[in-house]
Amino acid sequence: MSVIDELLRNAEARAARPAPPGGRAVPRLRLALVLCMDAALDPLALLGLEPGDAHVLRNAGGVVTDDTIRSLAISQRLAGTEEIMLIHHTGCELETLDEEGFRDELRRETGIKPSWAAEAFGGDVETDVRQSIARLEASPFLLHVDRVRGFVHDVASGRLREVG
Repeated sequence: MSVIDELLRNAEARAARPAPPGGRAVPRLRLALVLCMDAALDPLALLGLEPGDAHVLRNAGGVVTDDTIRSLAISQRLAGTEEIMLIHHTGCELETLDEEGFRDELRRETGIKPSWAAEAFGGDVETDVRQSIARLEASPFLLHVDRVRGFVHDVASGRLREVG
């Protein structure tokens, strides 16, 4: 049995239980989180959140891309989120990724150079958080850009450090 088959079985068992009252998925805390997709990083456990508390957007490195801005614009305008919390972390694979080498590898394997950047950040996670904040603040599509805060999760200590 594959992992996906197992997850489908879990979903079927969950579907048999009564669902909570529906409606549009408005996050209870009116918060959107943007963070790395690293499987070891559990944003709900890290922040003491429950399902439904926040919109959680994840990608490699937790970087702000056009798609991140797209999702945040929808989150703010259709679901009423008002704050954005960015969380990057120490030991991220994008700290050591050779951007050009990666692009070249993909081009060699597929014959196509990717139209997107991997957004490697060369070991300076705080600078990357600042860059992500600047991208959010510069976007004409976002509301509440004055309510954006960025953090680095130190995986060794488990602590969050705010990036000013």
